[in-house]
Formats: sequence, structure tokens, C-alpha cells
Amino acid sequence: MPTDKGHTRAIAASKVQGTSVYNSAGENIGQVEDLVLDKTSNNIMFAVLGFGGFLGMGEKYHAVPWATLDYDEDRGGYVVPFTKDQLQAAPAYSIKELTGADGEAARDASFQYYHVKPYWH
Repeated sequence: MPTDKGHTRAIAASKVQGTSVYNSAGENIGQVEDLVLDKTSNNIMFAVLGFGGFLGMGEKYHAVPWATLDYDEDRGGYVVPFTKDQLQAAPAYSIKELTGADGEAARDASFQYYHVKPYWH
């Protein structure tokens, strides 16, 4: 069954990883580094986006609610409805911090920061 925009509902995580991410102004702001799954609710907790850094040094990782990513076939990547300033000011984590405390700290901060209705309520 396709989504509202005609995309298939199923996608392998391996296809998502490495996909470019653009902000609402069309600027390439990074890529999807990984997905964090909630094993107990069968939901995607958040996408891990990497912004900045050089050769893995200084990389900041952001937990962004999966529901905010919209695939754009013309760009060949995901678009998030946030400005560059919003993304730069978002909470940032190391990879280890993203899954610490069962990922709930990063998840909760992300959903609150981006004003997204929590899927777990």
C-alpha cells in the first residue's frame, strides 16, 4: 500500500542510511547515519542525522523524529521542515549517547524540540 505521496510503505534501513537530507530551503544539510528502533513498541524512535564534521571528526549527531522526514524523489533524499538555524541549535549527541538510557533521553528531547507528537502516548 503506498503512502499519501505514492511511495511504498516498506523500506530497508540499509537503503535509508547514507541518504542525503535537505532542509526546507533546499540546502543539503547532512545525511541519515542510522535509525534507532524502539524494540518494545515496534516503532522507529528517530533517524540519526549527521551534520558537519570532516572525515568523522567533529561530527554532531541529531535525533530527528522519523515522521518529519519526507522523501523527495527529485532530490533523491529526505526533506525536513526545519531551517538551518533550527537544525544547528537542536540537541546534539555522540553515537553512544543516542542509545544510552534506552534512547529515551535523545528521543524525548528530539520530539520536544521539534514539536512532534510522541508516538508512545
